[in-house]
Amino acid sequence: MKAVLVSVVALFMSLALLVSGSAMLGTLVALRLDMEGVPKLLLGVVMAFYSTGFVLGAIYGVGVIRKVGHIRAFAVFAALACATTLAHPLLVSAPAWALMRLVVGFCLAGLMTVTESWINDRATNDSRGKLLGVYTINFYMASAAGQILVGFGNPMEFVAYTVVAMLIVLSLVPLSLTQSLIPTPPSSTESMGWRRLARQAPAGTTGALASGIALGAFAALAPVYALQAGRDVAEVAWYMAFSVFCAVLLQWPAGWLSDRWGRLPVLTALLFTGALAAVGTALLGTTSVIALFGLSGALYALATGMYPVSVALANDQLPNDQLVAACAGMLRTYGVGTMIGPLLGAALMGVFGDPALFVFIGLSLLLAGIAVQYLFRASDAVPLEEQGEYVTLGPISTPVLMELDPRNEEFEEHHPGEPAEWDLADKLEMMVIDPEQIEPLPDDEGTEPDPDHK
Repeated sequence: MKAVLVSVVALFMSLALLVSGSAMLGTLVALRLDMEGVPKLLLGVVMAFYSTGFVLGAIYGVGVIRKVGHIRAFAVFAALACATTLAHPLLVSAPAWALMRLVVGFCLAGLMTVTESWINDRATNDSRGKLLGVYTINFYMASAAGQILVGFGNPMEFVAYTVVAMLIVLSLVPLSLTQSLIPTPPSSTESMGWRRLARQAPAGTTGALASGIALGAFAALAPVYALQAGRDVAEVAWYMAFSVFCAVLLQWPAGWLSDRWGRLPVLTALLFTGALAAVGTALLGTTSVIALFGLSGALYALATGMYPVSVALANDQLPNDQLVAACAGMLRTYGVGTMIGPLLGAALMGVFGDPALFVFIGLSLLLAGIAVQYLFRASDAVPLEEQGEYVTLGPISTPVLMELDPRNEEFEEHHPGEPAEWDLADKLEMMVIDPEQIEPLPDDEGTEPDPDHK
């Protein structure tokens, strides 16, 4: 396990730089648009374009990697994301920024696909569960670090966007210097249709959608809410960082409880408790800093805990050989939720005021909890002894990472040090001509050539 972790350190460093830059940019965009006086509904539309781009990138980015290879694809995605980030302060316009968010989301999904497929290739059956846990911690800590960096800049100045571009470009360095063999190209991941997924695992699908709505709305609009509540940019940065950090604290307790109480009761509890935290934030967030930080942190942690519990619940309803396809479908369901959240949340903020964001999140989680508890309980309840393995997952990833899930019975182990089928070293070796293998050609009369002839 130690050798495997050492072999992927560079990949985790690249991923951390990417995630921190993306998290920083998302908060900067939300704050800048609000400072520019952009209407709330239009602001929500702009923020939702990022989720659209990420979903498209998770679907079509694999094709780019398969065509040109991992390192070239990574360089292309990083260059596009960097250039787009630097264009933000040059063209401050809601339609332009919506297009930029789409491009950045697409590129980040492609970049994460490269790193995740590389991590998959280095994993073994004994290490992939632990690698997935390290991946989750790395992701949330990097996201929190990116939020903190927002406090050191000014969303109205170009310097902050330059820092984001630097982080994205620097992510090329660890990956380019890694000595790990180039992995096999990721295959196109089959996704289970939404109707089939909702029919076979309705509670899990509902939980994934509710988690996406809550987290999408929070990530896009909570910085605006905090800014309008009288907090300065530095306080907003720490507010977002604290909320993300809280997500790490609840991941393992949620799994431990679901192993002992059952997936369905824990998912229901997460949904109802999250609804209470959201309503509490709407009522007390503008009057108390402690209440704002504490309740928002609890909401974010509960919402992130819903996704892995939902996946585990869906996995209990489906055969293990359908895990990857089901998880891909769950990720897309979550992605749809991250599009809906900013749109509806921003629209309600524009009509009823900023606290309406958390009222909307609370109602969404409440309705999902009622559906899970009273509509799907009879069909989705699984006895404790028949439950599958619980795995800590972060919802913001690509379907490629799902192949690393220890529950995936079709995982093909690639031993560290074993060249991949299309490894660059193999290609270069094929291009080198060995003089000893060259046979002399006969002359025109069919005789052997004169060795002294030049």
